[in-house]
Amino acid sequence: MQRRTFLSGVVPAMAGTTLFPFAPTPLIEKNDAFPGLITREKEPSNLEFPFATLKGRITPNAQFFVRSHFPFPKLDPDVWKLSLTGDVKRAITISYDELRKMPSKTVMATLECAGNGRAKLAPKVKGLLWEQGAVGNAEWTGVPLSALLEKAGLNADVLEIILEGADKGEITEEPRSPGEIRFARSISLKKALEANVLIAYQMNGKDLPIAHGYPVRAIIPGWYGMASIKWLTNIIATSKPFEGYWQTIEYAYWKRQANQPTLTAVTAVEAKAEIARPMLHEIVPAGKPYRIHGAAWCGEKSVIKVEISTDNGLSWQGVKLLDTEIPNVWRLWEFNWHVPSKPSTAGILVRATDSDGHVQPDKHDPDRRTYMVNKTVAMEVEIG
Repeated sequence: MQRRTFLSGVVPAMAGTTLFPFAPTPLIEKNDAFPGLITREKEPSNLEFPFATLKGRITPNAQFFVRSHFPFPKLDPDVWKLSLTGDVKRAITISYDELRKMPSKTVMATLECAGNGRAKLAPKVKGLLWEQGAVGNAEWTGVPLSALLEKAGLNADVLEIILEGADKGEITEEPRSPGEIRFARSISLKKALEANVLIAYQMNGKDLPIAHGYPVRAIIPGWYGMASIKWLTNIIATSKPFEGYWQTIEYAYWKRQANQPTLTAVTAVEAKAEIARPMLHEIVPAGKPYRIHGAAWCGEKSVIKVEISTDNGLSWQGVKLLDTEIPNVWRLWEFNWHVPSKPSTAGILVRATDSDGHVQPDKHDPDRRTYMVNKTVAMEVEIG
């Protein structure tokens, strides 16, 4: 009997058989040095990266968070096709091999689930209760979406590009869906034409794992992860605003115009800094130096400053930003804390400031519903 490792368990399989016969990559690559992902939902699979284990700028494939709304579709790359239709001069269909033969580029980009941090909202809200690890940073290799749009030729009135995945299912909560629907989102034409927006087939130099969209997914740097459609099958150019379920009901927030709140699609990532260590309720030795560290990111802007408070927000000071700045990529940071000598409880907070001067808030805006959660929350530790 052969044994194959999938997700966080070992699944036995009879010789000559596979659970996913068309896929050369596992669901998530095995990494014996990694303690495992946190299960937020078993079916469909939703797994969180334990943020306290953050070590480097690149998140290995085995450690990258998994977000799915429906079961993983099983796609055979030998028969899979990517279609580009709609308001185009030439509808085109591209095979997996044809896509991989096109000129490619590699882009580093941080992806964050729009609901990351939802567990920090009170009272408890509906939806997956992500803590802080529904975020990761990887190098993605693929073909610029703009190259495919140029190949098809866009009509002059195109406003948006709809991206549709093969994953589908029925929404059973109100408002219920009229049968099965696919996961689909649109991006503005302006965003679609950005050079770093990719139709990706590799993640950190390896073919996409099934859990991350094999054989092909979109990568939309600077926007929340729901825009980076996995298991991509259809690209549709449209001259009208897309009003699909995942665009107008879910992944939408209240935007006030002339004091009239209107549900608007979630797009760009908000500025956020998070602490990896110390962990909540960690015991920190009194009177000794301690390296506090974490990561900070935002969407289409840059993180220009990260500040820390070790006295529950009474005073703030700057931290050291590590690495070089790369657009749409998080920056690691560190702070050498001179821990007080007297045993006590300390509340540690961090906040990021973006290049437009927006400072990470201390309260969640209810107009954002349960999305774009970037409020500061104290990490309480014990000094003793």
